Amino acid sequence: MLILIHAPLPSCDSGLPAVELRIDRRTLAKRLWRGVAADGMEFGFELSNPLQPGDFFHKTGAVRYVIAQEPEAVLEIPLAGLPPSATAGIGWAVGNLHLEFSSEAGRLLTPDEPAARQLFSRIQIPYTPAWAVFRPGRFKRSVTTPLIDDLGPSHKH
Repeated sequence: MLILIHAPLPSCDSGLPAVELRIDRRTLAKRLWRGVAADGMEFGFELSNPLQPGDFFHKTGAVRYVIAQEPEAVLEIPLAGLPPSATAGIGWAVGNLHLEFSSEAGRLLTPDEPAARQLFSRIQIPYTPAWAVFRPGRFKRSVTTPLIDDLGPSHKH
C-alpha cells in the first residue's frame, strides 16, 4: 500500500522509534518522487516544497518516519592551515565553474566530479576523496556557528 505525503509533519512524538527513508540528494530535491522506508513501507511524495534531511513525514501508533539523506562521493579540502584568502579563492574557483559547494567547520566539500579534480590539480589544492552527506550552498563558519544557508532562496543563475 502506497501512502501519499504532501508535507513534513509539523511535530512528531519523539518517544516513537524512527524508521529511516534513505534517499539520494538529487531525488530529495524533487517535489514528486517515490521511496521505500527501511521497514518496507512505500511512500509517494507530492510536495509543494522539497523535504530536508531529518524531516519527519509520517507516523503511526508505533513508529515515525524520517528522511535520511544518503552520503555521496565528495572531494574534501581540509581548512586547517589555510589562510582565509586561500579559502575565498577556492570558493571563487569552484563557483566560477558553477560547481556545487559547501563548507563545514573544518573542511570544504564539492561533489567528486572530474571538473573539480582537474580544477584542484591545476590550482594545486590538496583534496581527499571522501563520502559525506552533501548539502550544497550550506556554509558553517565554525564549530559554534550554526549551519546556515548563506546564499538564500533568492540566489539564482
